[in-house]
Amino acid sequence: MKNLIDTIRNIWRIEELRKRILITLGLLLVYRIGSFIVLPGVDSARLASSATGSGGLVELLSIFTGGAFTRASIFALGIMPYISASIIVQLMGIAVPAVQKMQREESGRRRLNQWTRYLTILICVFQAPSYIYATIDASARPEGTFWMFTSVVILSSSTLFVMWLGERITERGLGNGISLLIMIGIIANLPQAFIQEVVGRTGPGGGGLVLLLVEVVIWLLIIAGTILLVQGTRRIPVQFAKRVQGNKQYGGVRNYIPLKVNAAGVMPIIFAQAIVMIPLYLAQAFEEPPGFLLALSDFGGFWYNFLLFSMVVLFTYFYTAITVNPMQLADDMKRNGGFIPGVKPGKRTSDHIDELLSRITLPGAIFLGLVAILPAFALIFGVKQGFAQFFGGTSLLIMVGVLLDTLQQIESHLLMRHYDGLMKSGRIKGRAGGAAFGLAG
Repeated sequence: MKNLIDTIRNIWRIEELRKRILITLGLLLVYRIGSFIVLPGVDSARLASSATGSGGLVELLSIFTGGAFTRASIFALGIMPYISASIIVQLMGIAVPAVQKMQREESGRRRLNQWTRYLTILICVFQAPSYIYATIDASARPEGTFWMFTSVVILSSSTLFVMWLGERITERGLGNGISLLIMIGIIANLPQAFIQEVVGRTGPGGGGLVLLLVEVVIWLLIIAGTILLVQGTRRIPVQFAKRVQGNKQYGGVRNYIPLKVNAAGVMPIIFAQAIVMIPLYLAQAFEEPPGFLLALSDFGGFWYNFLLFSMVVLFTYFYTAITVNPMQLADDMKRNGGFIPGVKPGKRTSDHIDELLSRITLPGAIFLGLVAILPAFALIFGVKQGFAQFFGGTSLLIMVGVLLDTLQQIESHLLMRHYDGLMKSGRIKGRAGGAAFGLAG
């Protein structure tokens, strides 16, 4: 307990870190307040009564907006339109050589960021009317073209404001602004979901406290396994050649390149969730959805989880390929007089790193995919739907990944000013913690 108090005091003593934490908390508070502001003209009481007993789709989408989706809040669309736009632009970087060239240039990246914002507005303009018609009951909302127009403008503008909040957190706060906004929405639902699970287990036919305790233990083990996955690294030894300049000797030491098992961080989960939501939105647009859309909309069913698993594995490889450049690592090593023992510098080194990266990414991607579909198994064993989303899946992966990244940012500020880290032994490894030779995991 004393170590915890000393750590908090050390954090508060660092003026820059203190300001960044307060700015982050303030902007997150603004986001949470906005999630309770209902669209003008919507009857909150009727909306709540019509939403009673709503299906799993609404609960799933509501998790990532902190409940704003079911409250018909001005932040109901959340940050997901921006995530979808980012996916489209990054996929264009693979298919279109001109976009790929722009990604390598500073001015090109700024232009792509502008394209992403414009595409976000376009997605919001199409997504907002479908959300209004499919989610807000006709008895709880006004009719008329003017109200529809103003609501679409408000929802689209609010999404851009949420995107701006994320960018400010990244720039002036603790970083990972977009991920933090998603995480805070997820955590906001955790206490209520856990209380409902406790009430259900302690009620008639619920299994009692023993079964609840078993659930909690399994949940903690899954969290521990996810932390191991996020922090797991494969260290590649690098030897630096000796150089003698005057009376001083440089180099001649051994270092390591830490290749992360999950180099892509939480982004594959966010991207996969955005893709999986497309059939869910489409199904809501039909009075009688086609059979394949119903199958892809049942997040407890086989096809939904198969699609989610496949997307997680695919995006893990995709984002790892974008994040880690073996050729760049090999060139940086060669420029600094470093080499991997037993491997020739240059292309051989690049091929060796690429081969190792492929080997460690496969089990990491499969494990990510398995954790992503764990809520379906939790539902089979009687866990309530609200708590099952935290039992595994996207919610757990985002929470663990973003929390570790945020704690790593705080620890780096402490170590930079010669304070002890957050832990007495060892170091927290976030995505920024794996940086070496220009590698930012």
